[in-house]
Amino acid sequence: MGTESEPRGAAGAARTGGSLVRGLALRWDTAVGVLLVAVFAIGLGSTDGFGSADNLAFAFNDIVEVAVLALPMTLLVVAGQVDLSVASMLGLGSALTGALWNAGWAFEVIVPVVLLAGAAGGLLNGWLVTRVGLPSLAVTIGTLALYRGLASVVLGSDAVTGFPRKYADWAVDTTTVPGTFLTYPVLLFAVLAVLTAIVLHATGLGRALFAIGAQEEAAYFAGIRVKRIKLLLFVVTGLFASFTGVLFALRYGSARADNGLGFEMLVIASVLLGGIDFDGGKGTLFGAVAGVLLVGVLKNLLTLNDIANEVQVIVTGLLLVASVLTPRVTAAVVERRHRRAADSPS
Repeated sequence: MGTESEPRGAAGAARTGGSLVRGLALRWDTAVGVLLVAVFAIGLGSTDGFGSADNLAFAFNDIVEVAVLALPMTLLVVAGQVDLSVASMLGLGSALTGALWNAGWAFEVIVPVVLLAGAAGGLLNGWLVTRVGLPSLAVTIGTLALYRGLASVVLGSDAVTGFPRKYADWAVDTTTVPGTFLTYPVLLFAVLAVLTAIVLHATGLGRALFAIGAQEEAAYFAGIRVKRIKLLLFVVTGLFASFTGVLFALRYGSARADNGLGFEMLVIASVLLGGIDFDGGKGTLFGAVAGVLLVGVLKNLLTLNDIANEVQVIVTGLLLVASVLTPRVTAAVVERRHRRAADSPS
């Protein structure tokens, strides 16, 4: 006869299967990290110039806006939410930057105004989700079009250039931190990633995000301020997105309303590729960052080998499908085996 601590029947199998699913999620994170190292090694051995300091500076700087956007997106998805309007808010932030610069505003004043606009956009998303009760997917599909439309209204089809040299030089891939191949935007991302990892994995807020994503109703009855936390997440995401609009304009030396068009898919693909469960409640920031870097390194490697952009889009799409499908299929197989083992006679 088993003791009370032993799992019995279907309930025991479910508990055992749940712990194995969590273990699989962690191993998926590790697998993405290993795949990143493997792709990097293949690049070093097969493509001339891939490992040069200039190319690495370009490769990482080229993905930096997606990487920055992936940080708050990771927190959102862990909490069971999503924001598809991030790339449109990037475009709106870029358009505002250009329009205000054209109007003669000082760049030091433009940046906080753009950040406030991003926070306001995130607040609208969060309010519609938490107060009106609409699903985040539907809300942010709508604001995706809204913010991109506002960007076109603000700047039209114009392209604004001529930003202050000291800020423009800071953002490009030819300016690196002394003694390294890292650019200053990449260094900023690294700092933000560390801070985000601390919030997610070492604070009460991070534990609350996992609880909300795993079971929102249970989190509410446990005393977690679910609506307030989700609202905060959307505001922070809007803030990050508008900041990347400024960064994008500086890096390319051009503010346009269509800056960052389509980036939302790259951000989502990177986060899900890193093992963040789209249903919420599972994942690590390490996995998300590894997913971003894998997409960036793979994109750079394909470009160096003259692979067409259309093929690169197909590869990204396949990675996205694999990142969503593989963990779920594996978890289902494991759970079915344990259910069979639990139901079979001893």
